This record gives sequence, structure tokens and C-alpha cells, in this order.
Amino acid sequence: MRVMQLLAGAPQGGAETFFVSLVTALHRAGFDQHAVIRGNPARAEALRNGGVEPVQLPFGQWLDFSTGRALKREVARYRPDIVLAYMNRAASWMPAGPHLKLARLGGYYDIKYYRRCDHLLCITQDIRRHVIDQGWPAARAHYMPNFATPDAHPAAERAAHDTPADAPLLMVPSRLHTAKGLDVMLRALTSLPGVYLWLAGEGPERAALENLAHELGVAERVRFLGWRADKGAVFRAADVVVFPSRYEPFGTVSLEAWAYERPLVAADAAGPAGLVRPEEDALLVPKDDAEALADAIRRVLEEPGLAARLVEAGRQRYRAEFTEEACVRRYREMFERLLAERERWKESA
Repeated sequence: MRVMQLLAGAPQGGAETFFVSLVTALHRAGFDQHAVIRGNPARAEALRNGGVEPVQLPFGQWLDFSTGRALKREVARYRPDIVLAYMNRAASWMPAGPHLKLARLGGYYDIKYYRRCDHLLCITQDIRRHVIDQGWPAARAHYMPNFATPDAHPAAERAAHDTPADAPLLMVPSRLHTAKGLDVMLRALTSLPGVYLWLAGEGPERAALENLAHELGVAERVRFLGWRADKGAVFRAADVVVFPSRYEPFGTVSLEAWAYERPLVAADAAGPAGLVRPEEDALLVPKDDAEALADAIRRVLEEPGLAARLVEAGRQRYRAEFTEEACVRRYREMFERLLAERERWKESA
């Protein structure tokens, strides 16, 4: 089985991160693969470090005449059984050929970008319903969730970030964007005296969030950590992982909190709401409700046994459904099944 994966994404983002994770996971599992990406030196290096040498192409707009020709050459050279494209732009560049044409959807996209594809792999059941509601055949829309792999980094030293060792510590791993609800997190912090907050991420809203923290009087308890390559270090340092997003189609943060065995408090954006089991493996609160968010965090910090119960249930969910091994097994079974179905169709045609 020869699998060619296409990514034409942004410099940073959840789908882009998962592309590297899945390509390298399938490589470790022995898949024969070929990766074609939009030019990105850091992503290319990450793929090389994972054992896969990528081809880098422009994946541009209307006047890009080179990418299509290059993709045609790559298909002719590699002769894939499957081409898997990520999101709108890569799917719109899906090369012609006898290969099975798949696309991975991590959001609520318009299916007009996927007309060249045979099957859609949707990371949540709700996204699958979304494409079916637009007219995509249900038999060709499949649920394929993400996975998370914890790294081995030890807990970050709180002193290095001017955080008392005995203070309750919240951590939000997130791009600093309005969709992520970080302003709600800061407002919730005003009701949690003595609690510190680490924001692990970067983005266009950093200055606005720093100003808001000062306006709310919580700036001396908030640390902006920027992007962190040592993700496990900040997860392991935290007492509670918070996921306050207004908009989140899936939210790998939930899986990461379970993988790193940290209690999770999440807002009821579509992804977390469709994934977590409220009061069992996470606490779920209404979006844009700072008071409810603060109350839930307070419960985790103060209610006897609650944090441990959430952690244990999350650990079991993660190990049963969202490990790298479970994800690779799902992809292998999906690929084999779809290829077998195509062969049966050819024989009967």
C-alpha cells in the first residue's frame, strides 16, 4: 500500500501539526509514504526527523501553474494507491489518476473544495453530519478522530516563570486568537484569587490579552509562555488544563490533557462538547461564561476526589481510543477496506 499525503496549510495550526504526527506515526508503523507539502522549512525538517523526506511545492492561488504539473509528476513517479489531502486547499489540488482520493476534514468546510475526492475522513461525528447535510453521500463520509502522543519532557520549573511552587496553576495551550476564548479565561481568573495562569501559545491577540490582564488586575498572575516545543513540560507543571474556546471543531487539547493525566475543564464548543463526557472525564461549561468557567475550575481545585476521578476516566478514554496505536490501526483498516471496496467495484463494473 503506497500512501501520498498532501498538505497546503498555514505555517502553524492544528491540522498542520497533526499532518506531521500522522505521517511520522504511519512511518513508524511501516507504511510506504510520500509527503508533499507547501514550502515550510521547519515542517520539512520535522518530517525528515520523523523519517520522511518531503517534496515542497508552492500550492499557490490562481496564477500558480507549477504545482499542478509537479503533482502530476509526483503521482507518475510514486504511483500511489491512495492520496490523502488535508483541508480545502490541498483537496482542491487533488491530482488525477487511478489512485483512491481521500481528504481529511478538521472543520466545517464547504464540500465544493472536495469534488475531486472519493471519500472524506472527518475528525468528529458532527463534521461528518455537516458534510452529509450538504449532500455528500453518507457511505463516503467517515469518522476518523485524531490522536495525541505525550512527550517525555519533565514538568517545567515554576520558578523559571515566576510562579510560586504552592500556587494552584492553570494552563491553556492555545493560539492567541479571539476564537480561543482567552479573554473569558482572564475574566474567570478574577474570581480565582491566588490562582496562576500559563498561556502556552502565540498569536495576533497577544497584545490585546496582555492589556486585558492589566485592566482586570490579574497580570501579575498570568504568564505568556509563547510557543513551546516541550509541550509535556507545561502540561505536567499544571494542576488543571483549561480549554475555553468559543470555536473548536475537534480540540486535541482534550486528548492531551487525558494523555498527560491532568484534569480538564472545557467550554462547550462543538469539538469538546462532542468528545468529552461531562462530569466523567471533564467538566464542561457554557461558552463565553466566565463565571461558570471559574466555578468549574474552583470545583476541580477544591472538591475532594474530583480531580483524581476526572484524570482516571480521561486516562482510560485516551488509552482505549486516542493513542497513536489506535489511530494507526483505524487508518490501516480504513485504507484496506476502501481499497478492497474499489477492487470489488472494478470487478463488478
